[in-house]
Amino acid sequence: MSTVTARSYTSKKWNLSGLHGISDKTLEIHFGLYEGYVKNANLLNEQIAEIASQGQAAGTNPHFAELVRRLGFEYNGMVLHEYYFDNLASKPGGEQPNRLRDRISADFGSFDNWKKQFSAIGAMRGVGWVILNEDHRDGRLTNHWISMHEEGNVAGFTPVLVMDVWEHAWLLDYKPAQRSTYVESFLGNVDWNVVAGRLSSESCSI
Repeated sequence: MSTVTARSYTSKKWNLSGLHGISDKTLEIHFGLYEGYVKNANLLNEQIAEIASQGQAAGTNPHFAELVRRLGFEYNGMVLHEYYFDNLASKPGGEQPNRLRDRISADFGSFDNWKKQFSAIGAMRGVGWVILNEDHRDGRLTNHWISMHEEGNVAGFTPVLVMDVWEHAWLLDYKPAQRSTYVESFLGNVDWNVVAGRLSSESCSI
């Protein structure tokens, strides 16, 4: 039997102290949660690789099947958090780059229209994520709701802006009825240059 080497990931680090409306304490807890996803993704990869090395990677093996199913939750929890923290900055700057505003306006009518829709999705009941995605087939931007990390991701779409609306992201700083205030604070901390940099170069020139 051949040995299968497990893929391993390392937790990223961010210096986001001083965000407006998102406390350092919330960030501390949030970073710890993210590191848990990285740890669990690595653990699951190791266990799956071990089963594969033993020649037991089969759909009829219930242990293997459940590990693979769980990997989607842990892996997407890791990746979505990296998008989320990457698109935040303690000093985010001012206006959105023209390229980003033009692309959003083309697909939503105006930047304000997009912002209202994105914010409204963020205020919906339930835990999950709000993602502005790009479809590389036609370059269009669309807003999406993601629930359990791996449920609701659109195949082939690339996240452009990612907002976490699980309770751990905001409940320490806001009352349950103030969820929309967290959404507003999040948008005020977005590094729009990072967001614009996620757009594919083929769809629109700067």
